[in-house]
Amino acid sequence: MENNGSSSMGLKVALGIALVLFLGTAFYSLNLYNESNKTKKDLTEQKQLVMNDLNAMAKQYDAAISENTIAKNDLIEARDRIQGLIDSLKISETNVKSLWRYKQKYTSLQKEMDLLLAENESLKTQNAYLATSLDSTKVRLEERTMFTDSLLLQNNALAEVMENAAVLSAVGLKVLGVIERTSGKLVPTERASRADKISVCFTVAKNKLVQAGDQELYIQVIDPNSNTLGANEQVTFGEQTLNYSMISKFNYENTSLNVCEFLAPTDSGKFVKGRYIVNVFNEKDLVANSEFTLK
Repeated sequence: MENNGSSSMGLKVALGIALVLFLGTAFYSLNLYNESNKTKKDLTEQKQLVMNDLNAMAKQYDAAISENTIAKNDLIEARDRIQGLIDSLKISETNVKSLWRYKQKYTSLQKEMDLLLAENESLKTQNAYLATSLDSTKVRLEERTMFTDSLLLQNNALAEVMENAAVLSAVGLKVLGVIERTSGKLVPTERASRADKISVCFTVAKNKLVQAGDQELYIQVIDPNSNTLGANEQVTFGEQTLNYSMISKFNYENTSLNVCEFLAPTDSGKFVKGRYIVNVFNEKDLVANSEFTLK
């Protein structure tokens, strides 16, 4: 009986110990499970924080790239490295070792971004200064060009004035029919039948802009039938052709000079009745004109 009581007591003790061990093990396992879940949740949250930081960094690069800065290629390469890290982090295992490695890479990329964006801002400042300097230089160049163009126009206008002014002019043009006596004396006449010659007299005006030396003017005499009397030869100046009766040649010495030329009738030996027109040209330029009538 005593033995049976001892055995029963020992069994009870053993069962109690086993129960205590089971309950302890269950409690430990539960705590371990809860701790594991908490650790996994914490790691997931930290992983998301790293992901958020990387996405924010990528957006900063996108903003800098959109500004078309000088260092655009460097910024694109850095942004691509961040995007690669984001893609890798999405599919990586959530554990302490992996997360620590990504945090290290993020820290390294953060330092790189700070340097690149600082350099980018410096380049933007330099570029803005250069643009301002270029605009200022462009304005000065445009002003200089306008001034040069103005001077060129003035010089051209002055040259044209000088060219037009450097022309011999004939003033006091007098034209009439004359009778030539055997003594050489000339007597004015208005009768076509009695006129031996047509006298064309004028004064070459003084002009210091004209070079001294041998000069010539072209005289054109047109009869009532619109015929050019005298030599009736042609001379061309540029696109203009002139029919002239004779050439008045003289030595010009920058002083006023009186000139008279005489035109004999055509082969018929007589001048026709009517109105005659006389023009004096300095090359293509008409410098004097007059008319008279023979009865």
